[in-house]
Amino acid sequence: MSKASVIYDKFDRHSHAQGLKGHATHYCPGCGHGLAHKFLAEAIDELGVQDRTVAISPVGCSVFLYYYFDVGNSQAAHGRASVVALGHKFANPDSVVISYQGDGDLASIGLAETIATAQLGAPITVIFINNAIYGMTGGQMAPTTLMGQTATTCPTGRSQFNGQPMKMAEIIAGLDGPIYVERVALFDAKQRVKAKKAIRKALRNQVEGRGYSFIEVLAECPTHLKMSPEETESWVKDFMEPVFPLGVKKDVTVEPWFHRNPPSFEGGKILQLAGASYEHPVRHCEGFPRHLAPSDISLKLAGSGGDGAQTAAMLIARSGINEGFDATHIPSYGPESRGGTSYADVHVAEEEVLNPGSPDPQILIAFNAPSLAKFGPTVRKGGTVIYDCSVVSDAPLLDPSIKVFPVPFTGIATDLGKAVVKNIVALGALQAATGIFPKETFLDAIRVALKDKCALIPLNEEAFAWGIKSVEALRP
Repeated sequence: MSKASVIYDKFDRHSHAQGLKGHATHYCPGCGHGLAHKFLAEAIDELGVQDRTVAISPVGCSVFLYYYFDVGNSQAAHGRASVVALGHKFANPDSVVISYQGDGDLASIGLAETIATAQLGAPITVIFINNAIYGMTGGQMAPTTLMGQTATTCPTGRSQFNGQPMKMAEIIAGLDGPIYVERVALFDAKQRVKAKKAIRKALRNQVEGRGYSFIEVLAECPTHLKMSPEETESWVKDFMEPVFPLGVKKDVTVEPWFHRNPPSFEGGKILQLAGASYEHPVRHCEGFPRHLAPSDISLKLAGSGGDGAQTAAMLIARSGINEGFDATHIPSYGPESRGGTSYADVHVAEEEVLNPGSPDPQILIAFNAPSLAKFGPTVRKGGTVIYDCSVVSDAPLLDPSIKVFPVPFTGIATDLGKAVVKNIVALGALQAATGIFPKETFLDAIRVALKDKCALIPLNEEAFAWGIKSVEALRP
């Protein structure tokens, strides 16, 4: 390569860049990835975009792309490279973003992301390496495995019961978003010239802001075919090409349209988007509530869909943040959220929440019987359980050290005229039962949450007060 090479001169992947191995890739002899890397690097160099390029590599044989390309690099989760590429493009519109993916990655676990990104049509470049097999993970059948081709997961050959191979170039070309789709191969000099031109054109489309380009590369995998490199080239030509015909599948000439200002990361604007401000909330705590835990309090709120457990959890987390603590709220919506148990894990820490999950909470607020039965036994010794005795008639036996407060959340809320405020009743009960925060801390969070529905504030304040009274009435 000329000038500052897009491909590193030495590869740390092998022998710490020492000796002959320091100049060799990790790919198997005859693997198509090597040529695809070469053509991509040459296109980046020829277009003069090395300093603007970000390459995205997911899980698979391309996972170590960053060892070879002297460009910006991001590692994506399996199948998610295209949407990671999209994030880079919108965060930095002047960047040239390349999503480099294999067939198991792009056409299987990442199919939804692949289709959604292509249909959006934003100018990124996708290089799709189709070698008809899961290469890195052990030779399993891929979406592109040929009919009759053997793999570790179809040892007798792909059959009709496995479905036909997916023709990704044709699928992508059928969408409205992409402007350029071509399938190329590497099995002889003529096809390699076409592959290099296609990759360069796909990259140029992005550089010019014209749109989304997709290049499918039929590539060799001698290892899993158990053939020599020469035999594998013949196999690709004789068996893959008839199933995956080469050529341009879509080529639309459009005027450059992608002109975006980069997003602002200025703090004030971000706060406005989040509905926040620079104003510091009034703090009512004299310090961290160490009577509950030395530095981190874990809570779990659980109920059926519509009980308001998630909203109550969010208000607890906001209350903690307003007091200057770190707080997290992790919602979990299960398939049984209507009538069963959906829940939220909340942590409030003096300095930093290290684990947002609450598998053994110190405090449980249960809005229905299934939630109390499921999570009650997980509460730590010496903890607190508050449950809605309006709907729970038989509470399970818990460790004697656990303080239990049966409070009629639903009954109180119904008497107040709106059953939906039962979660605010629960917050009042939490405050009285645990003293986690002062009353005004919760009320401030409730008022801010209802700033656009001010007429509801008095009702919610009354519901909160009745929750406190209900707990106080239980004490001797």
